Amino acid sequence: MPKNTFVEEVELHGHIIDSLLLPKVLDTILTRGGTYVIKNIKIGQRQEDPSHVRVEVHASSAEQLEELLDIIHDHGALPVHDSDCQTVVADMAGAFPEGFYCSTNFRTQVRLAGDWIEVEDQEMDCGILVDLDESAARCLPMTSVRPGDRIAVGRQGIRVFPPEAQHRSELFEFMSSAVSSEKPKGATVREIAAAMKRTRSAGEKILAVLGPAVVHTGGSQLVGWLIRNGWLDVLFAGNALATHDMEQAFYGTSLGVSLDRGLPAAEGHEHHLRTINSIRRMGSIANSVTLGKLQSGIMYECVKAKIPFVLAGSIRDDGPLPDVITDALVAQAEMRKLIPGLGFCLMVATTLHSIATGNLLPGWVKVACIDINPATVTKLMDRGSTQTIGIVSDAEPFLRSLVQELQG
Repeated sequence: MPKNTFVEEVELHGHIIDSLLLPKVLDTILTRGGTYVIKNIKIGQRQEDPSHVRVEVHASSAEQLEELLDIIHDHGALPVHDSDCQTVVADMAGAFPEGFYCSTNFRTQVRLAGDWIEVEDQEMDCGILVDLDESAARCLPMTSVRPGDRIAVGRQGIRVFPPEAQHRSELFEFMSSAVSSEKPKGATVREIAAAMKRTRSAGEKILAVLGPAVVHTGGSQLVGWLIRNGWLDVLFAGNALATHDMEQAFYGTSLGVSLDRGLPAAEGHEHHLRTINSIRRMGSIANSVTLGKLQSGIMYECVKAKIPFVLAGSIRDDGPLPDVITDALVAQAEMRKLIPGLGFCLMVATTLHSIATGNLLPGWVKVACIDINPATVTKLMDRGSTQTIGIVSDAEPFLRSLVQELQG
């Protein structure tokens, strides 16, 4: 061993060969200036068999070694010698202690008193709150930190289970992280429908994240069908989706354009603001349904089916509607309440809401993102939502194809 070399031995276990996880780890070590020695490797003989490898990581400095170990840790590379999770008590509200562990959206465990404990409320870009008395741990957003909270620091006693290391058996899993306007959309839509059917059969919930283009392109009735037939359980959207959906119900227009004729309606530019004003005068979207004023559309179907929804506001919102949450942190908190129990997420025609929701979802919730702009899916995956498959399509044609598959 060269003099002044810093070394740590790590191991990986699972489907690390066919998923290319092992080459990814080794490539990371090399491209960041380190070297490695494979000390032991056992390769599974069949597709369903796991593999195991032990790797010695070499670096020229302690700082470089720590950097390498931090990066490959998120790919499931764990120190050979186990130790308990290290914690530090938070000294102020709204900030983690220095050196806090930054979570991923992958399944994670912490080691407490020699036992490996599941981390609850898995979410990327959070800290881990540890309760030593209850032997429990959960992900905690930075803004929720309170003085006295015990926060995990470093990476000792923390292990991550990247999805690549799990056995892949469904077409959906092999298609993940791929988006192209050249892909055969029919096969992808069929697999999305099949994934939704599996989700419902498993008793898990399906989340829809929708943008106003769903309404502009004529997709409101199709989403209404999904809700009435039990294919959607939760809705995340913004002021625009709800406003234009109800504008269509009240005036037959979306952004002032007639959805029947495709032409601007007389005084149509006022319709969305008049819609907002009407709902504000009635107090809420639910009240407008109770009063018999709102009788169709996505929001109507949500109220009738008791589908929970979160409408998160933005700086550009007109009005907004009384149901819109204008405090972004409060909106995040309300969205988090509806994440447990999700098995599938359908994102259609909304870049910001899709990325925001992706940040909140654990990695095992499958995601389908549909947008006319392929950059939306790319941004979503770049932010860490690697469980996503994408279709480059306008909203209404996709929704029509999806409904046909679910009806079949």
